[in-house]
Amino acid sequence: MTSKSVFYWQIGLIISCGILSLPVMMTLAAATGDIPVSFATAFRAITNGLGLTHFDLPAVEAGIVWQYRMSRALMAASCGGGLALCGLVLQSLLRNSLADPYLLGISAGASTGAVSVMLLGIGSGSITTGVGAFIGACTAFMLIILLSGGMRVNSARIILAGIAGTQLFNALTSYIVSTAANAEQSRGVMFWLLGSLSGVRWADALLCFAVVIIGLLIVVCYSRSLDTFNVGMEVSSTLGTRVLQVRVILLLTTALITAVIVSAIGAVGFVGLVIPHITRMIAGHRHLLTIPVAFLAGCHFMILADLLSRTLINHQVLPIGVVTALVGAPVFAMILYHNREK
Repeated sequence: MTSKSVFYWQIGLIISCGILSLPVMMTLAAATGDIPVSFATAFRAITNGLGLTHFDLPAVEAGIVWQYRMSRALMAASCGGGLALCGLVLQSLLRNSLADPYLLGISAGASTGAVSVMLLGIGSGSITTGVGAFIGACTAFMLIILLSGGMRVNSARIILAGIAGTQLFNALTSYIVSTAANAEQSRGVMFWLLGSLSGVRWADALLCFAVVIIGLLIVVCYSRSLDTFNVGMEVSSTLGTRVLQVRVILLLTTALITAVIVSAIGAVGFVGLVIPHITRMIAGHRHLLTIPVAFLAGCHFMILADLLSRTLINHQVLPIGVVTALVGAPVFAMILYHNREK
């Protein structure tokens, strides 16, 4: 067996372990909380909810596990996988190792849209916070494309336009909060802006899951094109890649995924920045391998972050964005130190 075959076998084993361990992690998340539930009870409640079994369980425990914690676990996994996927795509597409899902100003735009609905009453109750965030995210993305001069320009110009757009929408959000919110409203808005999985409903979780899975399939279809972007757009074009078409489709895909995630749970940083770097250290640069590894790593990372947010402080839930930053920042610093000579 050649070294290349051994490497592919190892990556296949990692992917298989990631797929098999994901339901275990989600069940563990569903069993953890202020009201303790055994792992076996949580597993039975989940299989009951899926219609696979009909165990006789206490109504309170079954309801907590299935209606509240399992939907939260699915949302965490979907958002983590989606953010990691978007980060991987953007870093390859823009050839910038610091690119992440919020580079294009989408997160800042979503925050402005959500805050406008929460504090200014835009829509007169007909627009929910999630819808407002989604509209804001799409508006921000279109503005960034206009500022950068379209999809044909170089990656550096898109990045600079994204930075400018992010600062603009962050300033608008700060202005709205400082002028239209009282102390209680400000606390609620800040909690949302830092990322929160509290109050997740099944409809929200299933929508996010569906969008992320569709996005994953699209990215997998363009995995070979992403490989050619590693050597530059000019070389990629000579290799037969339709550069403009691939860039448009993948940027729109990452924008849609990020918009849905931010509208559902708020802004959560470091997942899309750190996970792709770890993935490349494990699986190399071939995207057909790195895409599933990054996706599964993001799922596990976000579920773990959610567990920590609910258990670090008794009877208090931390914003999940705080936990991802506390974990992600040191990990990213270690990656930078490890690659200091490159």
